Amino acid sequence: MKKGKYREAVFVVVYEKGKEGVKYLLFKRKKHWKGWEFCKGGIDKKESQRKTALREVKEESGLKVLNIKKYKKSGKYLYQKLLKDRPGIIGQTYSLYSAEVGKGKVKLDKEHKEHSSYKWVSFEKAIEMLEWPNQRACLRIVNRNI
Repeated sequence: MKKGKYREAVFVVVYEKGKEGVKYLLFKRKKHWKGWEFCKGGIDKKESQRKTALREVKEESGLKVLNIKKYKKSGKYLYQKLLKDRPGIIGQTYSLYSAEVGKGKVKLDKEHKEHSSYKWVSFEKAIEMLEWPNQRACLRIVNRNI
């Protein structure tokens, strides 16, 4: 059993509604691991979960949030390996949010360089692309409730 702390974070399923229905925004992760994910991030000191969710959407996509919603879904997971930039942290807890965003061009965060690209995809495609069971479970919850 690993000893250490868990980093508090939020998962934010970002979506837009259009003529073709609901599309979800997935990011291609390049920092710490490689694969597709939705918006997520650690909670800063004295920051609420909701403010973190709003900040992360803005930082990672540059898009304006029209509607944000918190769900009664949370969890935790261990990191596959210890991360040099997170000493003493062995995993992450998360609370689930969704964010409906307005039309606009996605602008990847150049400061933190976590992602190499992004895609807007259908629910079915997003389920195929997401690597982790907890991500797919969160997406299903959001998809049922929008």
